[in-house]
Amino acid sequence: MQPLIDNARTFGQRPEEFAELAEGQSPQVLFITCSDSRVVPALITGARPGELFELRTAGNIVPPYASQHPTGEAATIEYAVEVLGVRDIVVCGHSHCGAVGALVRGDDLTAVPAVRDWLAQATPRPAGAAADPEVAEAVQSHVLTQLLRLRSYPCVERGLARGGLDLHGWYYEVHTGAVRTHRARTDTFEAL
Repeated sequence: MQPLIDNARTFGQRPEEFAELAEGQSPQVLFITCSDSRVVPALITGARPGELFELRTAGNIVPPYASQHPTGEAATIEYAVEVLGVRDIVVCGHSHCGAVGALVRGDDLTAVPAVRDWLAQATPRPAGAAADPEVAEAVQSHVLTQLLRLRSYPCVERGLARGGLDLHGWYYEVHTGAVRTHRARTDTFEAL
């Protein structure tokens, strides 16, 4: 913890670098990814403060849309699309994902009921080899499921219909730093 505290103490000593951020934000991208500490969107993309609007959830799960009981995730997506006017949404899964790995292996999660119930929203269960520590195939399948789920959100549906919004599926390899994107024409994840 001490290195984080030390950096926080010196971070605010450069106010000129951050003054214009007080005027508002206008990110062009909503970046939905896992809460995993090894996945750092700004590091992966090179984004500066104000350039990415982030949504991080265990397993980069986009929950089903429910207007009667809105979730924080739904509110974040709606705000990004309708208020901030993002033009792109990236769903980024990653190798060695504990959440997707638990789903593929069928791990017993009774000791962590909130995690178990959250991961249940990832259905259908991602396809992939349970013995693969990278869970690459399963994560990529899971990313596509989350993109499909995003399409059911009314704000995303409207944005896509207007032509002012694009969806992207990414796969990040934590062990190499490589990023792959889903190409619809080949239905494969290829290097950016």
